[in-house]
Amino acid sequence: MSAVETRLQSPEPPGAPRWVAMFYEPDSASWRIGAESPHRSPVLHAVGEMTQTVRARGGEPAVALWGPRDGAWHRFERSTPPASGTGELLPADAAGERPPGAAEPSKLAERMDDRRHQVLMAGLGRAGRYDLTPDDLTAVQTLVERLDETTLRRVAHWLATAGAEE
Repeated sequence: MSAVETRLQSPEPPGAPRWVAMFYEPDSASWRIGAESPHRSPVLHAVGEMTQTVRARGGEPAVALWGPRDGAWHRFERSTPPASGTGELLPADAAGERPPGAAEPSKLAERMDDRRHQVLMAGLGRAGRYDLTPDDLTAVQTLVERLDETTLRRVAHWLATAGAEE
């Protein structure tokens, strides 16, 4: 069951309206606050990180994003629905796979690729793009392989800046 298919009703968070990410915990059948801030961007970044962690552990997260609107609580739909509509992602370790027959990279080259991948994923997370489709992950890998670190950091900065302006 994916977070997109699941239409669990998150309770309104307690206290004054602010940006809050609520995560559903199936074991206890309850919602808990996973991140909160007066600003949207840090909460979206935290949602991205937590989503990746839950999926890396084999789970499928259910997240509700709450924030202020006209001085009251408002539940926001995800701003980045997957193009496929399924909400499915490749496993975390599949994003770095190389085509069959490709030469094995050196340890330094592999570390640099991992580092560029992390920088770009962080930029996407800050821009609110945390639920990526397989096509998105392919595009990320292509950028990681073709761009130098300085250029990739610039792209990640643009994404983070664009996410902060929302």
